[in-house]
Amino acid sequence: MPDKRPLRDDLQATLDARRDLGPDYEAALVESFVERLDETIAARVQAELAVRGAAPHRHQGKNPGSAMIPVALGSMGIGIPLTAIAAGNAGLVGLTITWLAIVIINVAAAAAIMRRG
Repeated sequence: MPDKRPLRDDLQATLDARRDLGPDYEAALVESFVERLDETIAARVQAELAVRGAAPHRHQGKNPGSAMIPVALGSMGIGIPLTAIAAGNAGLVGLTITWLAIVIINVAAAAAIMRRG
């Protein structure tokens, strides 16, 4: 299992920065963390594909939508703890920003998959 410590450290640093900088920088901090999270997820997916010897475009011949399954599952897996953290620290605003970012990531991933397929 990959070490999740760097991602947790990034999240803690983001939350600390939000506390120090205030709500004016919240959107930029969330966007920055989401980008790092997206890179981490992509790296983990690529590593898993390399371990299994699978090509990234393997499933697109039959059903291009099947390539979205790892993205959707990753979003739900990451979304649950982020929901708790955002709601606990930033309330409804944080919760809304968190899920808006997750939706944007999924839409961007779907658009990229559709362009390739």
